[in-house]
Amino acid sequence: MYRHVKCHGGSNRCSQVSSKTLTIDKLSPNILAMEYAVRGPLDIRAREIEKELQSGAKKPFKNVIKANIGDVHAMGQPPITFIRQVVACAVCPSLIETCCFPADVKARACEILESCGGYSVGAYTSSQGIERIRKNIAAYLAKRDGHPSDWENICLSSGASAGIKNILRLFCKNIDGKKTGIMIPIPQYPLYTAAIAELGLVSVGYYLDEDNDWGLSAEELQRSYAAAATTCNVRAIVIINPGNPTGQVLTRKNIESVIKFAHEKNLFIFADEVYQQNIYDKNSQFFSFKKILCELGEPYCKTELASFMSASKCYMGECGLRGGWMEVVNMDLDVRAQLYKSMSAILCPNTIGQIVIDCVVKEPCPGDPSYDLFNKEKTYMLKSLAERAMMAHHTFNRMEGFSCNNVQGAMYAFPRINLPPKAIQKAKENKMEPDVFYAMRLLEESGISVVPGSGFGQKPDTYHFRTTILPQPKVLKEMLKIFEGFQAKFLKEFS
Repeated sequence: MYRHVKCHGGSNRCSQVSSKTLTIDKLSPNILAMEYAVRGPLDIRAREIEKELQSGAKKPFKNVIKANIGDVHAMGQPPITFIRQVVACAVCPSLIETCCFPADVKARACEILESCGGYSVGAYTSSQGIERIRKNIAAYLAKRDGHPSDWENICLSSGASAGIKNILRLFCKNIDGKKTGIMIPIPQYPLYTAAIAELGLVSVGYYLDEDNDWGLSAEELQRSYAAAATTCNVRAIVIINPGNPTGQVLTRKNIESVIKFAHEKNLFIFADEVYQQNIYDKNSQFFSFKKILCELGEPYCKTELASFMSASKCYMGECGLRGGWMEVVNMDLDVRAQLYKSMSAILCPNTIGQIVIDCVVKEPCPGDPSYDLFNKEKTYMLKSLAERAMMAHHTFNRMEGFSCNNVQGAMYAFPRINLPPKAIQKAKENKMEPDVFYAMRLLEESGISVVPGSGFGQKPDTYHFRTTILPQPKVLKEMLKIFEGFQAKFLKEFS
């Protein structure tokens, strides 16, 4: 909207009225309600400090250590050669004829290009992803679980997050005047609270048992469900295994109890299994929900399930290439058709991410030209992560004021901080959560960026933070040493 205004000197000029069509008070309340702690105020401040350092500002540290985000390559891990070579050949097919890449790399790129329109990764694919890759995923899952997998139940996605949100959207319907409740673990990965809030659903938290390696209690599931059932329709349950941020690996018994609970309450299961290859504890083992579902038999094997996997974690760490998939099990076929219809609105998932997924589910085999290097790189990366998980666990537990469960899997430690009363009071005076106050002091004084536990949820009057174990061994060792110094100073100040 424009209007003419009188200017000094008698001339007229065109001026835009200052009112805006979009203002904060006119935004969706769901957008205003959503928060994503991993990239919240502390992450913003960490980026500001980086710029200050680059501009020559004097700090008690030389650089920021970003232990807040599970970004593998940003923390120094090199990419897997086989994956990047296949991507390179698919993106630039002339390399297939001119470069000295291994024959199996070139053959894989050709297979993928044959499934692309115009022999180009720049063409749209099916909305559910390239059929050949979906069939390769099905073969991978059948081998992993020992049970058949139907490729038509598999969809590729731009990271696991996109797949999770696609399924959550199916629950956006009030029934009998009540919103849909989604059960989520506390602590949880903030994607869930953010997406649930954005979609106008209700988060129904159930607490993981910190005193028992962040395990699941059937009694706690029942308590959580009963408490929420009066105000919303609880229709689904989210499980993150291995856990983020807690790093636990669920036992088979735990998984069986969840499936039986879901069957009893007629709940749809979201199985977030993106860290399934990140298992470090010798007494822990990954079991997929689908495997246990099938092996429990009737009536539990009929429970509805969607499981999710990503190329961003495990040994690959290809966060920026955005590759992921989901498999739906026991979904009503009419509902599946509507799911696929809704996915068609985004045309197709990222093609480069699809290529990465194909390399993950169809690795080089013994005897293939790429096998020895691939196996060496994969083994080294998983072994190194296991060593770093142990290093973080042991160091935090020897520091005064901390306790930390064993990092059985995933990529994070979630230590508990016993904050002195004076520190808690100081945080209140600054209108901050106590663990946010601690994390901000840590960042400003040491350059270490972590995520406060309040961003993931935690039991009342307990305080935690999440740190990745991703810094390379030398950097992680240095980071933990700095952490020890900061903690000693902090306790001295506030004890």
